[in-house]
Amino acid sequence: MTRKITLSIPDMLYEKMEDWRKSFNLSKMFQDALTEAIHKKEEFQRRIKEDHDMSQIIERLKNEKRQSEGNYSENGKMHGFKWAKSAHYEDLMYALELKGHSQMASDKMLGSYFSELAESDHFIDISSDTINKYGKLFLDGWRKGVKEFWNEVKEKI
Repeated sequence: MTRKITLSIPDMLYEKMEDWRKSFNLSKMFQDALTEAIHKKEEFQRRIKEDHDMSQIIERLKNEKRQSEGNYSENGKMHGFKWAKSAHYEDLMYALELKGHSQMASDKMLGSYFSELAESDHFIDISSDTINKYGKLFLDGWRKGVKEFWNEVKEKI
């Protein structure tokens, strides 16, 4: 069984909707959006009810934190390995000598490279002035990726 309802939308949206009405199944779009919104609310309420024990909540958040931090480290590692594959030998040797987050972020040769990479993720802050925890995880991963690449090729050159 289906029921009809009335919706109110701003004039500007109505005008645009009229231009595209034949391209969309508006009823289906609304049903999908409403179903998704209700599902999110119900899922949130279910999690609150299930996670009534504070130790369970803390454990869940710890796991989510580990996963999030691992993603930044892995992403950095991937970028480091990729950079190393196309780096000139001297640049590779130079990068292997970089020590510490501050030196990496303010380095004349690579500092701007790290800043540009950080711009693609709003959680990462890497600049010569500040490096947040996600930036540190990323830089540690980047260094690890470069080192893994070097360990793979050093005996062969």
